[in-house]
Amino acid sequence: QVQLVESGGGLVQAGDSLRLSCAASVRTFSGYALGWFRQAPGKEREFVGSIKWSDENTYYADSVKGRFTISRDYAKTTMYLQMNSLKPEDTAVYYCAVRTTLSLRIWNPSAYGYWGQGTQVTVSS
Repeated sequence: QVQLVESGGGLVQAGDSLRLSCAASVRTFSGYALGWFRQAPGKEREFVGSIKWSDENTYYADSVKGRFTISRDYAKTTMYLQMNSLKPEDTAVYYCAVRTTLSLRIWNPSAYGYWGQGTQVTVSS
């Protein structure tokens, strides 16, 4: 199966930046989309954004639009989440995932069949 490993989380103050990485064990995703999700304590898993592996088309949740940027590196088989102007409400465990069910919306966690272990991001005020 696909293996995904997130890294780059940490404790920062509001207004700071972080870059998360998602390293994959496979070299090609063809027409797949990869996504970033986050989950805060006591809350449901929330869509952050996605990128189509082949053409770099991206889609973002309104809550992060203009602050977060998703990119990918073909050679390293790695997806990145650049997070700027972080807010306390961004505090969560961040997961990367691979979309496998096209009949579900891209923001629906159930559309994603492969998940990483998550990396903690904590933003203090």
